[in-house]
Amino acid sequence: MAHLSTLDWTIVIGLMILFVFIGIRFRGKAEGGLAGFFLGGRKLPWYIAGVSMVATTFAADTPLWVTEKIAQHGISGNWLWWNMVIGGMLTTFFFARLWRRANIITELEFLEIRYSGPVASWLRGLKSVYLGLFMNVVIIGWVNAAMISILEVFFELSPDEAFWICMGGMLIVAFYSSIAGLLGIAITDFVQFIIAMSGSLILAVVVLDLPEVGGIAGLKAQLPAWRLDFFPKLSGVSDLASGTFSLSAGAFFSYVVLQWWASWYPGNEPGGGGYISQRMMSAKDEKHAVYSSLFFQIAHYCLRPWPWIIVGLAALILYPDLPLEESRKGFVFAMRDHLPSGLKGLLFVGFISAYMSTISTQLNWGSSYLTNDLYKRFIKAEASDRHYVLVGRIITLGIMAVAVFSTSQIKMIDQAAQFLIASGAGLGMVLILRWYWWRINAWTELSATIAPLLGLAISKYLLVDYVPKAFYQQNGDFIFTVLFTTVVWLLVTFLTKATDEATLKAFYERIQPGGFWAKYKNDAQTKVDFLPMFIAWFSGVALVYSSLFFLGKLIFAEYQLALLWLGIALVSFWLMRRSMQRSQLFSD
Repeated sequence: MAHLSTLDWTIVIGLMILFVFIGIRFRGKAEGGLAGFFLGGRKLPWYIAGVSMVATTFAADTPLWVTEKIAQHGISGNWLWWNMVIGGMLTTFFFARLWRRANIITELEFLEIRYSGPVASWLRGLKSVYLGLFMNVVIIGWVNAAMISILEVFFELSPDEAFWICMGGMLIVAFYSSIAGLLGIAITDFVQFIIAMSGSLILAVVVLDLPEVGGIAGLKAQLPAWRLDFFPKLSGVSDLASGTFSLSAGAFFSYVVLQWWASWYPGNEPGGGGYISQRMMSAKDEKHAVYSSLFFQIAHYCLRPWPWIIVGLAALILYPDLPLEESRKGFVFAMRDHLPSGLKGLLFVGFISAYMSTISTQLNWGSSYLTNDLYKRFIKAEASDRHYVLVGRIITLGIMAVAVFSTSQIKMIDQAAQFLIASGAGLGMVLILRWYWWRINAWTELSATIAPLLGLAISKYLLVDYVPKAFYQQNGDFIFTVLFTTVVWLLVTFLTKATDEATLKAFYERIQPGGFWAKYKNDAQTKVDFLPMFIAWFSGVALVYSSLFFLGKLIFAEYQLALLWLGIALVSFWLMRRSMQRSQLFSD
C-alpha cells in the first residue's frame, strides 16, 4: 500500500476513528424506541436530513460511473440521470409534507393506513423482505463492488485482498450503524459529505492545473467539441457509440415524458420512498421535510456533478490509452498519480466516506423494514421499545452478513438488478395516485408491482420477432411495459372492491392530501390549492436545470451564456418561492 504516505494514513485512520466516535456518541439518542432508532426521534433539521440524502446517493461508484459516461458520450451522457430532476421536484412539492404528516415509522407502514383487508397485510410483509433484504443487498453489493475496484486500482491489490478489506470496512459501518441509529448516521453523513465533496473539488483543481491538461483552455483545446456539449443530439435512431449522446425520438419521449413518473428505482421512487421518505419522515416538521427534499434536488443535480465531470474530462487527456470498458478507472488513476501527500489521503477518505454513508443508510433503512414491517407486524407485536431496538441492531448485522455473500456474487446480482430496475416500469403512477385518488386499492399496487415483469417478458421474448429493431432502439420495450402495466392496474382497480369506507375516511382525515377525495372531505378541512404547487414544481425544475447550466458555463468561461442561465435561475427561484408562499405546503 505504498501509494499512501504516513501523513495520508494518519488522516485516514484519524477520520475513521471520528466516524466510529460519532456512532458511539449518539448511542443514547437511538434508544427511544423504533422512532428514535430509525427516524432520529423525528427531530432532524432540514439541512441535516437534506445533506444525508445527498451523502447517501454519493456512493463510491458514483464518480466512477460519471467518468465512464464522460468517456462514452461526453458531458451530455449525464442526461441518463439528469432527467430524474422532474420526478425529484414532484416529490418535493407534492409528497414531502405528506410523508411527514403520516407520522409513520417506515414507508411500508403506509400500506396499512391507506389500504384494508388481508391483501394490504400481505403486500406489507412481502415488500419488507423484497425491499429490506433482497433489493437492499443488491444495492450494497453494487457499492461494495465499486469500492473493491477502487482498492484494487489504488493499492494494486488482488481481487481477494480487496474483497476482504472491503468486508472489514463494511463491518465497521455495520458496527456504528447498529449503535447510532439514524440520528448518528445522519450526523456522520454530514461530516462524510463535506469530506467527500472537498476531496473531489481539490482533485478537480489539481488535475486542471497539470501541464498536460493546461486548465480549462487546454481542456477545451485538446478535446473534440462534442465532448463538451451539454445537451444530447436528437436523431432518428439512437447510436450511443458515435460520440455525442444520441437519443431517438422514442428514447427522448421515454426519458422526458415517461420515465420520471412511470419507473420505480431505488432512491428515485415516484412520490418518494426508501431512504428518501425515511429522511423526510425524520424531519422536525412538514416545512423541514419540504426544505430537506428541495436542498437534496439542488445539491444532487447542480452542485455535486461538476468536480466529477472536470476530472472525467481531464482523465481523457491524462490516460488516452485507457480502454473504454475501463474508463471509469481514470478517476482513481488521477487521484492516485497526481495528488500530493496529505491530499491523497483526504480524497481516499472521501471515497471511504461516500462508501460508508451509503452502506450505513442501506443497513439502517433495510433493518427498519424487517423490524417494523415484518418482525413487529407479524412475529412479535407486543414487546418493549428496548426489545425492538435490540432486534433492529441484530437485523442490521444480519443484513451485513447476507451482503457479504451478495458481494461475492456481484456479477450475477448485477444482471438481476438491471432486470429488476427495468421491470419496475409502470408502477410509478400508482405510487403517486395512491395519495390523491381514493379508488386505488391494495390489489392495484400489487398488480402494478407484478405486471411489469410480465410486460417486460412479453416485449423481450414474444414481440421480438414481430417488431422492427428500431422499436427497441427507441426504448420501445420500456414504453410497451409502461402501457401494459397501466392497462393491467386500471382493469384490476375497477374489477376489485375499493378500500373499505372507514379506512379511507381515517386516511383522508389524517393526511388531507387533496385531490380526488370529494366524498371524504368536509367543510372544516383545509382545501388544497394545487395551482401554486404546480407552479412551484415547474419553476423548481427550471431552477435546477438553469443553475446546473449556469455553473457549467461559468466553469468553461462562456460568460454570456452563464449570465443568461443565471437570469433564468433567478426568475425561477423568485417564482418558486412566491408559489411556495401562496400554497399550503406547510402546516402551522
